[in-house]
Amino acid sequence: MTTDQLAADLRAMWRIRAFEEKIQVLHKDGDVRGSVHLCIGQEAGPVGACDVLGESDALFVTYRGHGWAIGRGTPLRPLFAELLGRATGVNGGRGGSAHFSAPEYGFYGENSIVGGGASHAVGAALAGKHDGTDRLAVAVFGDGAMNQGAVYEAMNFAAVLSLPVLFLCENNRYSELTPIRDMVRNERLTDRATALGMPAGRIDGNDPAVVRETVADLAEAAREGGGPAFVELTTQRLVGHYIGDVQQYRTKEDLEADALVEPIVVATKKLAESGVDTDAIEREVREEVETAARQALADPAADVSKVKEHLYA
Repeated sequence: MTTDQLAADLRAMWRIRAFEEKIQVLHKDGDVRGSVHLCIGQEAGPVGACDVLGESDALFVTYRGHGWAIGRGTPLRPLFAELLGRATGVNGGRGGSAHFSAPEYGFYGENSIVGGGASHAVGAALAGKHDGTDRLAVAVFGDGAMNQGAVYEAMNFAAVLSLPVLFLCENNRYSELTPIRDMVRNERLTDRATALGMPAGRIDGNDPAVVRETVADLAEAAREGGGPAFVELTTQRLVGHYIGDVQQYRTKEDLEADALVEPIVVATKKLAESGVDTDAIEREVREEVETAARQALADPAADVSKVKEHLYA
């Protein structure tokens, strides 16, 4: 990967990281309410994968989806506004942290049902065969979701019909608060996909270049009729499962080890060795994020009198 591409990736990852860190502050101050799940440490996945998706492709993710929305191109100000309950949010302040969507950017939403987005992605791919778009659908979920029956049903349905769906599993080793080693006997999650007859690979989810190349190859094959594929992205979250999680299930040594291999640390080290001013990249992105947050905070709150709009009678 060229220095320019790595610098672009670092900038994109910092945009996600800085957004998430600002949300932490806003949540502490009481401006963002409710349960919030951050993807700090997992930025390489959305940066690499979203880079190769087309405008008509449909992305479905989990409640830890802020980074994927940003990777898909959703502007920061309306995204902040949504989490702040502002009328200018991508869903008018109605979706909040865990339920928003931005279909105009190919981001068809988060899902608070663990693994729930997998069947939605299959539906989008099936619809694409009938509406002439032949869209690629992408489902993103965590390692814990691999134990949900709906995920297997969705994967098998896609395999049988050779639908263009990519199933991306972000394996951060902790299914909410439980280590994956305590959840399953076989930790090779790719084995479950190959048993359904689809190609599957386990890759370094901390390297945006590896993610980009892998997703690009599998997406091309899926578009050409090769059917679905499964990718296990090994990664880590540097924060709790949700804001407020004190992570008593993790050791200090585990957290320190993860901090050494997370994507921004690795990319920064590589670029610094090439003479790139990585501090300037971080500084510029943080200014961009602060500006977007400040503007969103000044936006009007969602009008409660309109709460029944967009509902079926």
